[in-house]
Amino acid sequence: MDLKRLSSSLLFKIIVAIILGIICSFFFPDSLARVFVTFNELFGNFLGFFIPVLIFALITPAIAGLGRGAGKWLAVTTGIAYGSTVFAGLLAFGASSLLYPSLLRHQPMVDAVDVGEGALSSYFSIEMPAPFGVMTALLLSFTLGVAMTAVKSDTLYHTVRDLERVIMRVISRFIIPLLPIFIFGLFLSMGMNGNLTSTLTSFGTVLIIAILMTFILLVIQFAIAGAAAGRNPVRAFLNMLPAYGTALGTSSSAATIPVTYACTKRNGVAPTVAGFTVPLCATTHLSGSMLKISLFAFAIMYMNDMQLTFPMAIGFILMLGITMVAAPGVPGGAIMAATGLLASMLGFNDEQVALMIAAYIAIDSFGTACNVTGDGAIAMVVNKLAKGQISRSEQQETLGYEVDIIEEDEELDSRI
Repeated sequence: MDLKRLSSSLLFKIIVAIILGIICSFFFPDSLARVFVTFNELFGNFLGFFIPVLIFALITPAIAGLGRGAGKWLAVTTGIAYGSTVFAGLLAFGASSLLYPSLLRHQPMVDAVDVGEGALSSYFSIEMPAPFGVMTALLLSFTLGVAMTAVKSDTLYHTVRDLERVIMRVISRFIIPLLPIFIFGLFLSMGMNGNLTSTLTSFGTVLIIAILMTFILLVIQFAIAGAAAGRNPVRAFLNMLPAYGTALGTSSSAATIPVTYACTKRNGVAPTVAGFTVPLCATTHLSGSMLKISLFAFAIMYMNDMQLTFPMAIGFILMLGITMVAAPGVPGGAIMAATGLLASMLGFNDEQVALMIAAYIAIDSFGTACNVTGDGAIAMVVNKLAKGQISRSEQQETLGYEVDIIEEDEELDSRI
């Protein structure tokens, strides 16, 4: 890769944005930093508005393009995603049982701090309510997509394909170019947040273990996916790095969908398969979040000499894998969805739940990055399983229409 192409890639821009954000956090005055915080507030609100539309626009035509048997592949993908999430929880329990007795048994309980109180505020904010929720978008796209495979409706099919092209243009021309600025602002704000720094230092051992475990989980996922799909797992992982870097900055699986989609296709996944697996896994595959929440919860239990049995852990993990689906697309949403289970199933009090929230938010982006990168591994497996069994109804389209779709995909790929 030549220097010009490298410097124009999204991954390079994200790395530069992260480094500059951290460096500038040491000397930027609050008044200047709040300009970027304001931009992030507005851009983040727009993403919240846009994400449900994006999910509907990508999943509906992708499912409709699968032909008969679409429901089967939705079920297979969801099952694999849930299985991967549960496996991450079991991995966390195994690591906790192995490491925590020696590392945390005599470590005092740290105090919870409100990470939000130490953050800079924006100059102003504009509410941008979404036309419908993420779960509504998922259910609507599933319903229409599957129904369109049973009822031949060329007009409706071409309508959702047109919507897909419009959304892809918004992604390639507006969202992707602004992502590095958004990520710079996030790391600038994080670096200037005193309460966040306090949490990182006081809960440091567990946070480091959690970050290392996310990489171990990704190694396992891509080793399995590479073996199943017959592809080099190292090359497949490297192809997903732009998605990893984007999620590291956005802390949102749903907001990273455009980049994850482009990266997944680079691993030889058919566009139709990528079109439904990536948005679906963005809301159902939360292995990184499961790993972090489980590690933090078990750490607090060990530090407080609370009883933790395998049946208790497996029950919590199975329920958490379902509960987290209710909180896609929102940074920190997974831990918010888990608070009820922490209290009811593990016996956490308010202070312990507050510490869980603070610790999770402190490194939220690493769990999200693990989530979206793992989505690429699942897409490779589904693509291999579905090879030769998916009828592409796009083949029935006119040549000119297919060229338009290809051009939109190539423009997005060139920006990644």
